[in-house]
Amino acid sequence: MVIQEQQGTAGDAGLARKTTVQPVVSNRLDGLFGGLSARMRVVAAQSPVTLAMALVIVATAVFSPETFSNSLFVAALVFHLAIAAFCVTMPWGRVPATAFAVIPLMDCIAIGLTRQAGGPTFSVLSVMLVFPVIWLSAQVRPYMPALAIGGTVLSIVAPAALQGAPPAGGSMIRTLILPLVMSVIAVTAHVVATTIRRQRITLVENEHEMARTLGESVRRQNLLDAVLKAVGVGVWVVDRRGNTVLTNRAMRADPVLASVIGSQGGSSPAGGPGLLMAADRSTPVTAGRLPAARAAAGEAFTDELYWAGPAGRQRAYSVSSQSFPPAGGQEGGAVITFVDVTSLISALAAKDNFVATVSHELRTPLTSILGYLELVLDEPGHEEIQEELLVVRRNAEHLLSLVNDLIAVASERVDLSLEETDLARLLAVEINAALPAAASNGLQLALDAGQPLPGMMDPKRISQVIQSLLSNAIKYSPDGGLVTVRAYRNGQGLVCTITDTGLGMTEEEQEQAFTKFFRSARSRETAIPGAGLGLIVSKTIVEGHGGSISLDSEPGVGTSVTFILPPS
Repeated sequence: MVIQEQQGTAGDAGLARKTTVQPVVSNRLDGLFGGLSARMRVVAAQSPVTLAMALVIVATAVFSPETFSNSLFVAALVFHLAIAAFCVTMPWGRVPATAFAVIPLMDCIAIGLTRQAGGPTFSVLSVMLVFPVIWLSAQVRPYMPALAIGGTVLSIVAPAALQGAPPAGGSMIRTLILPLVMSVIAVTAHVVATTIRRQRITLVENEHEMARTLGESVRRQNLLDAVLKAVGVGVWVVDRRGNTVLTNRAMRADPVLASVIGSQGGSSPAGGPGLLMAADRSTPVTAGRLPAARAAAGEAFTDELYWAGPAGRQRAYSVSSQSFPPAGGQEGGAVITFVDVTSLISALAAKDNFVATVSHELRTPLTSILGYLELVLDEPGHEEIQEELLVVRRNAEHLLSLVNDLIAVASERVDLSLEETDLARLLAVEINAALPAAASNGLQLALDAGQPLPGMMDPKRISQVIQSLLSNAIKYSPDGGLVTVRAYRNGQGLVCTITDTGLGMTEEEQEQAFTKFFRSARSRETAIPGAGLGLIVSKTIVEGHGGSISLDSEPGVGTSVTFILPPS
C-alpha cells in the first residue's frame, strides 16, 4: 500500500489536493501514484483484493469446480465483481473525502460471504481481510481503525444474517478471535502509517531546509566571488597555520603579489622571507613579521606599509589583516588585503620635494629681507615709519618661521644643538610670553613645575614646541577656561603635559592630528587661524630628541598633549 499525505492514502477517493511531500526513499512510488486520478487511486487500492479473488476463482476452477454449483458462492463472486466495477465507474473526485471507506467495508462483507459459501475449504479466505483492514487503518483520520474492526465483525455477522441462521460454535470463536487479531493489525497499521507519514514530513522539511540553506550558501558564494573579482584590492585568506585558503584575481594577476604568495600552491605557507621589505625599502621582513605569519598568530593590523619587487621597480603596498573565528565546523583564519599605494607614495614624495624646494627658495629672499630691515631700523631718519617697519619685520619673521617648519616637515628631521637646559625655566618663559594672548581669550594659565628639571635638549627647539602647544591650547579655547602646564621627571625622562578646556577633537580627528596640514572641522568653521603644521613640527622635534609625543582629547571637554624627553 502506498501512503500519501492527502487526507488519506493512495486510495483515498475524496482527496482534491496532491501533497508536495516526497520522501527520499519512495520518490518513485509517489511519482507513480501521485499522478493518478482519484478514480485510479481507488482502483489501485482495491486491486490487491480483486487480484486475490481472481486467483481464488482460478484455484476453485482447477481444484474444486463443483463449488461453482453453490448459488451463494457465485453470488459472492458477483458481489466482488460489482465492487470492482463500482470502483471504476464511481466519480470519486465529486464525493466527500471519506466516501471511499464504503469500498473496504463491502470488501469485508464480500470476503465473509465467499468464505461462508465455500465452506471449511475456503476458511483461509479470512486472511484476505488484511487488505481492507490495512486500507482503512492507514488513513489520517483516527476513527478509520474502528471502521476496519467493524468491517471484520461484518465479515462474520453479515453472512450468517443473510443465511438466516445464528453463528455456530466455531463461528462464535471466529467472531471473537478474528476481530481481535484484525484490531491488532489495524492499530499497528495505523501507528506505523502515522509514524512513516510524520517521518516523511520531517524528511521533506529537512530537505527543503537543506535546499534553502544550500541555495543561500550558493547565493552568498556567488556574491562573494563577484565581489572578489570586481574589487581592485588584493585579497588573501589564510588559515591558522598561515596556509593559503583563497586568493582573488587581483592578488593573482599582480606578479609582485603572486611572488609573495609563493609558487608551491595553496597548501604551503605563503610568502617566504626576503620577498617583502620594510617601510625603509631595504630591510627584509623576517619570517615572523610576514603578513601571513602575523595573521596566523591572530594579530590584527591596519595600513602597514610593505615594499615588494626587484630593486629599482619596487611597489608599495598598504597591508591590513583581520582574523575570523572558527564556525560551522570550519577552522578560523584571517583575511589579508594588499592595496597598491605606489602612486600615492610617489605623489607624496613629489609633494614633499616640491614643498622643500619652494621653501628653500623662499628662505633665501626672506633672510635677505630681514637683514635689510635690520639695517634700515638701525639707521636714523626712519622714525616716522618705524612702526610700519616693525610690522613688516614681524610678518617676515612669521613667514620665515613657516618656511622653516615646511622644510622640517618635508625633510622629517631638524638640526639640533643639545645643551644642558632647565625645562621648568623654558616653560616659565613661554607661559609668561603667552599671558597676553591668553588674557584676550579669557584664559588662565597655570604652571605646575616647582623644581628645576635639567636635561639635554635644544632650548630653541623645545621652546618652539612649548610655544606651539600653548598657542594651540589658547586658540582652541575661545570661550575662556584654564590651560594647565605640568612638568615632572619619572623613569622615562622629562614629561610635560599641556591641558586645555577648549573645543576638543573627535577620535577620527585625533587619528589625523599629527598629519601634515591637518585642521579639525571645528577650527575651519570658527575660522581659527593656523597652517596645520604645529603638531607635526613638534612631533619631528621631540622625536629628533629621541622622545615621544601623544594626544588625548574629547569634544567639548578639552585636549591634553604630552611630550616626553629621554633622560640625559
